[in-house]
Amino acid sequence: MQRVLVLNSKGGCGKTTIATNLAACYAVEGYSTALLDFDPQASAGKWLSLRPGQRPPIHGVAAHRRPGIHETRAFQLRVPPGTQRVVVDAPAGVTGQALRDCLRDVDTIIIPVLPSPIDIHAVSRFIADLLLEGRVRQRGIRLGVVANRVKEHTRVFQALERFLATLNMPFVTHLRDTQNYVHAAERGLGIHELWDSRVARDKAQWAPLLDWLEQGAQAPARASTA
Repeated sequence: MQRVLVLNSKGGCGKTTIATNLAACYAVEGYSTALLDFDPQASAGKWLSLRPGQRPPIHGVAAHRRPGIHETRAFQLRVPPGTQRVVVDAPAGVTGQALRDCLRDVDTIIIPVLPSPIDIHAVSRFIADLLLEGRVRQRGIRLGVVANRVKEHTRVFQALERFLATLNMPFVTHLRDTQNYVHAAERGLGIHELWDSRVARDKAQWAPLLDWLEQGAQAPARASTA
């Protein structure tokens, strides 16, 4: 089982868009997939509630809610036996025990960042803090950055590219700013489940990220931190 966490301290960077589209992609590829929604806004859960019954299933976990009186946190966060891919949608500004919950048994972290000076500054500080987190260091969790909602050939995107080139971690891909993601989300679908020719470019932009994630899935398993 591979667990992918979509994480950034700043809100509005498209974490849920990446998490839901990744979960949908895994499901379409035939993986038994779970989607854990830690965000109190429950956007990933709302997307999942719109998902058509005839589409490949995704098991949802409302990880943002408090456990019941006779329910442990570990029991609440369980996924079905045989689950092959787990995608975790983290809330903004997560710290402390909440962050440790999100990091539970995670193999890979995807950090979305928007092409704006404010976001570049925020993600710089966030990455520095994240690298100090014990579980990230001890388990060798893979970190990768995805530029989201990009308008290519703009100065702000060029500034983001220069910044990401200075990081000691992969700049995996960029995803363009398009309404195609909105149209898919309104139907509980992922971008890979749309067959309009206009989404071909979007699917191509996902290819480097999917390849990078699969490279991690083929690496030797790390010890559990549970």
